[in-house]
Amino acid sequence: MAMQKSARRRPANDSPKVRFGPAGWLYKDWEGVVYPKDKPPRFDPLRYMAEFFDTVEINSSYYGPPVAKTTASWVRRVEEFENFRFTAKLWKRFTHERTKAWTKADVEQVREGFDVMMEAGRLGAVLLQFPWSFRRNEANREWLGDVTRTFSEYPLVVEVRHSSWLAPEFMQTLEEEGVGFVNIDQPLYHDSIKPSAHVTSRVGYVRVHGRNYKDWFRDKAGVEQRYNYLYKADELEPWVERAREIAADPGTQEVYVVTNNHYKGKAVANALMMKSMLSGGTVPAPSGVVETYAEALDGFVEPVYDQGEPAHLR
Repeated sequence: MAMQKSARRRPANDSPKVRFGPAGWLYKDWEGVVYPKDKPPRFDPLRYMAEFFDTVEINSSYYGPPVAKTTASWVRRVEEFENFRFTAKLWKRFTHERTKAWTKADVEQVREGFDVMMEAGRLGAVLLQFPWSFRRNEANREWLGDVTRTFSEYPLVVEVRHSSWLAPEFMQTLEEEGVGFVNIDQPLYHDSIKPSAHVTSRVGYVRVHGRNYKDWFRDKAGVEQRYNYLYKADELEPWVERAREIAADPGTQEVYVVTNNHYKGKAVANALMMKSMLSGGTVPAPSGVVETYAEALDGFVEPVYDQGEPAHLR
């Protein structure tokens, strides 16, 4: 696994930015919870999310690479939010469909959209998310190396879920080559990667998936069922401490903490809770989320409006 080496140490007196946000922003089950039931004209869910968070992870790019027109629209819609950054999943063609080699056209499709965000300074990380079945062996090490070499111009972070990857030599390779390790919270089974605070590049990355043991590996469980989990405060506090630990590493320049338990806006609620925990004060929140998860959010958030009209439309 050979990739382009990059320097990791950040400039002196430059504290890393810790960004919190959900994975995705377009879900039908968010209607009436995250977003107003009766949306006003010109309502933009992406800009609305940017009023509460300074990152979202693009989920749709996993299913197919976005075209340049789409990513240019995303960039334009968050232009008033200076600190906002996207992270984006790499197309599953490179992470899950591994029975045959990809083509040059496949790579160009990915670059077409990602380059727009990169050139605008809005692409914080590209997530290479591999499944639990992707275990550390020679063939998979070679595949991963080919992927990271192919997309080495982007700030890459790698999510692996099987504990076979926790080999010192793998971590050393990531660190030497400037590829980030994604620290994850997931239901723990035999050989699952446990919670961690590894830092292997200038980009620190955390993803919390929920702890729905019942449905995580159930064959007939849908995406909504697998990610239907609301964290309690005492389950999130260790992750906020890990985010602090990652940010304190001399090589870290920015940190992304992404909540992937998206069903019915639980990811939004939990991201707001962690944002509050890190800041030490209450944070603005969509009133629908506050109403839906009032007990969990008590003491962490303040609703920002009552009439369903977001700030960008006032």
